[in-house]
Amino acid sequence: MSRFLTSKTAAIVGCPFRCPRVGVDQGPIHLVEAGLVDQLTELGWKVNFDGHHQFEEVNVAADPPIGKLKNPRLVSKVTEAVAKVVGGHAKKGELPVTLGGDHSLAMGTISGTLDAHPDACVIWIDAHADINTAETTDSGNIHGMPVSFLLGLGSPVPEFSWVKPALKPERLVYIGLRDIDAGEKRILKENNIKAFSMHEVDKYGIGRVVEMALDHVNPKRAYPIHLSFDVDALDPSVAPSTGTPVRGGLTFREGHYICEAIWETGLLVALDLMEVNPSLADAASVQQTVTVGCSLVRAALGKQLVRREQVD
Repeated sequence: MSRFLTSKTAAIVGCPFRCPRVGVDQGPIHLVEAGLVDQLTELGWKVNFDGHHQFEEVNVAADPPIGKLKNPRLVSKVTEAVAKVVGGHAKKGELPVTLGGDHSLAMGTISGTLDAHPDACVIWIDAHADINTAETTDSGNIHGMPVSFLLGLGSPVPEFSWVKPALKPERLVYIGLRDIDAGEKRILKENNIKAFSMHEVDKYGIGRVVEMALDHVNPKRAYPIHLSFDVDALDPSVAPSTGTPVRGGLTFREGHYICEAIWETGLLVALDLMEVNPSLADAASVQQTVTVGCSLVRAALGKQLVRREQVD
């Protein structure tokens, strides 16, 4: 268990939220229905889960674009609410496990973590950098922009004034990138943000990559860790039911090794599992993706392939 937690309590924050992709809002519901609460209980966790958060009070029709940005008021309201929930759990010494849902939610989850743990670092597992700004985005989809808001990059957007630029570039590292916009490449370079693409995973192996990532953001292994895991980091053959799949991703074991290695640091204080989308594949593929998602959460919260006493 992380030394930053006061008890072995996992608070599941279910966020069935999509913007604009249909179906991704059903991911958290499927993960919980697959038995995730019981699975974590079997690992020795006390699990707090009081139902999924609902956002239907936000009127999407009354949310016109701001420049290119789509549904900015909706995304801001939802992510701010999530920040308060996650921050509240973290301040009580619990480990928030946020199930999404659109990866724009990480704007809220990481804000909440940094409110409780100002020195936390972020390990972002994704095929995409999600660091476009209002100036560089082509699509206007805010799920491709949360990291820029957390870093305070780009022109201010008044609707997101609640987001504090509390994340520092040196406390952020990516693993699994393979689909990065030109503007994002420039942002990463200009801000000296460490990113391990699939090229580095292939070259060094996942064990070495995770070690190098930790050495960069957490060299003395002293800072709390927020792990934000987008299932599209995995190869589509492993997790087919997601909104923006990209071939050439992490294998089943590579994804799980990342989670296991972060758990072994004893520093994990928050976990996101994002972008499970049950509407985008056949029933078997949906079940496969949901099963993998639950398995990743278990790995991040301490499930071991072999008990230590069996190998010591």
